[in-house]
Amino acid sequence: MLPLPQRRSTDFSEASVIVTSSSMFSVRKVSYTVPSRLIGHCLKVHLYDDRLECFLGAAPVLTLPRGRVPPGAKRGYVVDYRHVLPSLRRKPQALRNLVWRDELFPRPAFRRAWDALTERLPVERACRTMVALLDIAYCGGCEAELARHIEGALDAGELPDPTVLRRLCEAQSPRGAGLPAVTITMPTAPAYDVLLPATTGSQS
Repeated sequence: MLPLPQRRSTDFSEASVIVTSSSMFSVRKVSYTVPSRLIGHCLKVHLYDDRLECFLGAAPVLTLPRGRVPPGAKRGYVVDYRHVLPSLRRKPQALRNLVWRDELFPRPAFRRAWDALTERLPVERACRTMVALLDIAYCGGCEAELARHIEGALDAGELPDPTVLRRLCEAQSPRGAGLPAVTITMPTAPAYDVLLPATTGSQS
């Protein structure tokens, strides 16, 4: 047998991509969302079997899960709602026509909420409500807790109310809790004497 190489062999392929105005780039028929700050930049992408590592110049900026094209589909999508939320806040009506809308929702509860909202409300209001729910999940850092509240409202036959849910999440979030009071007592000058080496006797 030949000796093992001294260095690890390359286990990824490379691609160069341009981030579009929709905060997305495409590699091998899969589209990925990225933070809006990267719009217009050229990224160097290392494609591993399970992930994509993205570099701006030589600096690593992002790691994404590797996506695949589903059977029978022409394209695949890897979408993080946090990447596209800034544009959805400005244009919530864009939600109705997104081809990757189902991939946008982070949990099944959000997809279920969208179905209920569009069934019972005008689509314009449904879009605004859905974007508000995603905004609560992102700004409040309470995605899992919010999903439970949404499920509870839907199970009760009600539509999720962003105003009510925002208050619930803020009340239950550690961010909403008051900070503990901290009292600082300044030491007196003699207290520093304990830091000095003890004298072993008087000098003659």
